[in-house]
Amino acid sequence: ERMLHYERKISANNKVRIGIIGYGVQGHFDLATALKVPGVELAGICDLYNGRLENAKELHGKDLFTTTNYKELLNRKDIDAVFICTHDVWHARIAMDALAAGKHVYCEKPMVYKIAEGQPVMAAAKKSGKVFQVGSQRVSSIGYAKAKELLAAGEIGKLNMVNAVYDRQSSIGAWEYTIPNDADATTTNWDKFIEVTNKMNFDAKKFFWWRAFKEVGTGVAGDLFIHLLSGSHFMTNSKGPESIYSTGQFSFWKDGRNLPDVMSGVMQYPDSKEHAAFLMTLQVNFISGTGGQEIIQLVGSEGVIQVKGNNLTLKHSLMPEAHGFGGYDSLFTFSKSMQAEMQKEYDAKWTADQKKRPTKADINFNAPAGYDDHLDHITNFFDAVRTGKPVTEDAEFGFRAAAPALACNESYLQKKIIKWDPENLKLKP
Repeated sequence: ERMLHYERKISANNKVRIGIIGYGVQGHFDLATALKVPGVELAGICDLYNGRLENAKELHGKDLFTTTNYKELLNRKDIDAVFICTHDVWHARIAMDALAAGKHVYCEKPMVYKIAEGQPVMAAAKKSGKVFQVGSQRVSSIGYAKAKELLAAGEIGKLNMVNAVYDRQSSIGAWEYTIPNDADATTTNWDKFIEVTNKMNFDAKKFFWWRAFKEVGTGVAGDLFIHLLSGSHFMTNSKGPESIYSTGQFSFWKDGRNLPDVMSGVMQYPDSKEHAAFLMTLQVNFISGTGGQEIIQLVGSEGVIQVKGNNLTLKHSLMPEAHGFGGYDSLFTFSKSMQAEMQKEYDAKWTADQKKRPTKADINFNAPAGYDDHLDHITNFFDAVRTGKPVTEDAEFGFRAAAPALACNESYLQKKIIKWDPENLKLKP
């Protein structure tokens, strides 16, 4: 349907002109993907580091509008939508300013830097009437959609556990990005950068390796737990957990960061109309001997769905109708006469078929070669801008994933269990 939609000629009225706020690694990726969607045009780029504005003109032409002040982008009448790809600490402020300026918003994950910012952003999105989508592309993946379908069909029985892992094993994976030789307080517009933080002296790592620092980023929880949570919530239709606990350590990347490079979380999801109660475990290991992996495993009473990227496998394991008897059991500890008596009773009660485990064919699903969930996610955003149809990951969905992720940091830092109300989206005492 979407392919047919874009085979039609895009009229001038259907063009969408965008501005990019934050032109770092993710800003580059988001823009490159957005420009693959027919009828999308670039109107301007904002970044605080002067070198990235030079790069923007080198890539997109010397006449491109660039600025270090995002409000100059928001004031432009020729911009319909903005992509917010900044440091986490700026997300909420820019998002609310953009909505107030009448722009559609694609905001990178996590939607907010602090849990307290979630409700105001949700309210601003609702009041604006504009499209607001959060950038966790897994929720637009056809692989995740297939897992959601199989789970809803009861293919693995009653869900009771979700195990989610996002491991890496590289310096870049651990966010030790290359820092330019000219990085200083002037070239990064440092005073502007710290307008939303406590006053800090210039620190190139906090600007370029920001994800690893709690003053401006949200660590593995906000960067990667968020993907695992978004995807799991999409597949299970969950509103979120009711209790959150997390712990972590500094294993290898001892580079001044103040958020862990190895972190684990445990969340309890309550019984609800959307799903049975289940436990979720989260893991990120930045020095993993696996070489790196991203896996979400949905465990039910009758099988397991394992999602890797956009592909999945489903393996069934069904219990026999008859209860266990013999083998690693207390039966052999009884007298021979008692064993014989009970064996006779057991055989009279259950048939041979009832004693066997039923079998069911496994299921494999592989996305087509070249499939890109990031492109699907961004296309969904532009479809919504053009047609008014709802997006999969609106502000509420984004906050339902962000709050538990951010609560993991609070749990780690405060060394306590965080209680959460998934119905009303509020912390509980």
